[in-house]
Amino acid sequence: MSTRILRPLPVPPDDPAAILPDLAEAIAGNVTWLPVPAGPERADRDRADLLIRSQRCGEPVAPGIAVVVATSGSTGTPKGALLTPANLVAAADSTHSALSGEGHWLLAMPGHHIAGLQVLVRALVAGTEPVCLDVSTGFHVDAFADLATRMSTVSASEGLPAYTALVPMQLAKALDTLTGIEALRRFDAILVGGGHLPRHLRNSCDRLGIRVVATYGSSETTGGCVYDGRPVPGAGLRVSDGRIHLGGPMIAAGYRTAPPDDDSFAEPGWFATRDRGEITDGTLTVTGRLDDIIDSGGLKLDPGIIENAMLDIGGIDSACVVGIPHPRLGQAVVAAYTGSIEPCEVVEGLDDLPRWQLPKDIRHLATMPTTGPGKPDRDAVRRLFAARER
Repeated sequence: MSTRILRPLPVPPDDPAAILPDLAEAIAGNVTWLPVPAGPERADRDRADLLIRSQRCGEPVAPGIAVVVATSGSTGTPKGALLTPANLVAAADSTHSALSGEGHWLLAMPGHHIAGLQVLVRALVAGTEPVCLDVSTGFHVDAFADLATRMSTVSASEGLPAYTALVPMQLAKALDTLTGIEALRRFDAILVGGGHLPRHLRNSCDRLGIRVVATYGSSETTGGCVYDGRPVPGAGLRVSDGRIHLGGPMIAAGYRTAPPDDDSFAEPGWFATRDRGEITDGTLTVTGRLDDIIDSGGLKLDPGIIENAMLDIGGIDSACVVGIPHPRLGQAVVAAYTGSIEPCEVVEGLDDLPRWQLPKDIRHLATMPTTGPGKPDRDAVRRLFAARER
């Protein structure tokens, strides 16, 4: 048997469906790919180079691995989740089981991230042709609406449901226009992941007859495996000492690169996340990250609490809360956000929070630095505040 070598798979942002034959080969067990961005921007080239180096492309990879999908954590070197053909297919099947069965998919995010990659895999499993939005210059509602109209017409003629997957910022942008609202209403379900689904966005969708499903998962779980707080068919969920654990056939075989003491996959078939959460009446609430706690004046603060409160304020599209060095408090709580409102309005919207949790500095950004679809880059935000202090 020849040695399997990990090979890079460039994913063009304007036509991610071009990799469908390559994905089919991986699912058939014939090749192992590392999806990397193939966009023309310097950031895409730098990211691709980082992934190729850190995941050791050109070197042997464990047998039975279909794709290595980089994690999008905000710090450190990407670890690379080892996903098998069974992982990919099980995740696709569980999604279809949780929704209205197999159907047509519109891809509206980068195909080299797990959320985008799984849209393509779901289309392969369903035997349907995905429709792909060119996101090389961002998310444009008119283009999204044109594709949604075209795809929903085909879906209706074939008697199949129509689906898409978005991050909260894309959903918010689409809800801002009548064209976007009409496009969203064409889908039988819209998966929304990559971050907290703000309460006002869900309420708007409910009023407008738009079915949104909040998803929770990661590269290590082959995408979202908890929908609206409950595990999809076949997935396992538990919280131990405040730490969220996910299980099932969609759990990765491990990491391509990870520290020797990493315990993420210590229990076979389970992934111990770095997220904290709680389960009430069978429904999971994610409360924050284990390693993001801010120590301000001796008080421990989970930035996710403030971020979610900010995202629930109308007019805020994205939010990131971090701690920065402070001579008296140890760490000061600061916040960055994007949206249409002013910092003073953000403060007013956080009236229900204890006073000590209020950010000491709030910065309005034109764009939020990210490490993946909908995921703020905490290190980059810290640097922005550090530069402001100098």
